[in-house]
Amino acid sequence: MKRSEFSYEYPEELIAEYPADPRDSCRMMVVDREQQEVDHEQFKNLPDYFTEGDVLVVNNTKVYPARLYGQKKKTGADIEVFLLRELNPESRLWDVMVDPARKIRIGNKLEFDDDLTAEVIDNTTSRGRTIRFSFDYTNEELYAKIRELGETPLPPYIDREVEEEDRQRYQTIFAKHRGAVAAPTAGLHFTEELVDRLEEKGVQVMPITLHVGRGTFRPVDVEDLTKHRMDSEEFIIPQETADAVNRALLSEENTVTACGTTVVRALESSLSADEMLKADHSWTDLFVYPEYDFKITERMITNFHRPESTLYMMASAFMGYDFAFEVYDKAFEEEYRLFSFGDAMLIE
Repeated sequence: MKRSEFSYEYPEELIAEYPADPRDSCRMMVVDREQQEVDHEQFKNLPDYFTEGDVLVVNNTKVYPARLYGQKKKTGADIEVFLLRELNPESRLWDVMVDPARKIRIGNKLEFDDDLTAEVIDNTTSRGRTIRFSFDYTNEELYAKIRELGETPLPPYIDREVEEEDRQRYQTIFAKHRGAVAAPTAGLHFTEELVDRLEEKGVQVMPITLHVGRGTFRPVDVEDLTKHRMDSEEFIIPQETADAVNRALLSEENTVTACGTTVVRALESSLSADEMLKADHSWTDLFVYPEYDFKITERMITNFHRPESTLYMMASAFMGYDFAFEVYDKAFEEEYRLFSFGDAMLIE
């Protein structure tokens, strides 16, 4: 398929700049793939769509404040550094994106405050660099400094200043393991009370970890989708989660629901020989678009995604290519809030 086949126009005024308050008060479009019908709900009523023994898989990755602002040490020129991935805790090596890239060369010293500096040691792409932090303390103290100086990495289409409250807003209640530069946004709709209601109903809420990298949101820059390569992302599937998912798959009464595209990528990347889920700690560069054959995912909770994005392509593969456009047209007509802080859909 072609990138341009996933293009659509959307009303920009529907882009959500803040999450719903409380989180589970957002709207939820319920999408029936088989009947090709939609219904309109509130997310707080999600437990009505689950039965005892069903499995809901969530991503417990934790976002860190990945955007740092500083200066080149000699010239004082302002620079922005986006922390993509820690390469080696002992040597303080990180892959980053820099802006303006043309001013940042190998050997440049970068200064973020009196205690935190770094040196550029490699070029990785036109905007990418590898830097080494010059820091005399422990790795946890380095992260503490990043938390102090860093800014929440809100998506660029959210057209407002980053606020201190965004550190909490752009974090799911499941967040446990640090490593993501973007939130698994389908999980942002959950509250502790909603999870309690699901568990009281006998739903197993099971974790995986997939550390969301910026590559998830990197634009597809080739027309032929077979030539697009996803950036690899680290994931962990615990044995307990694999066991719960496989019990549901083998049951005629229960379903496996993936909370978000990141969970789908993890689940579909870890198949045993008999196409069941296996516990794993690995990396995935899985790219899902029509006509992908889903093996583990039976239902999906997701947000409304940007045109030509890999996230929309996955949702389109799950709903059906033509039906996805109908669903999105209905969302615009009903004025659903869009993208990371927007409303949700449950695709059955």
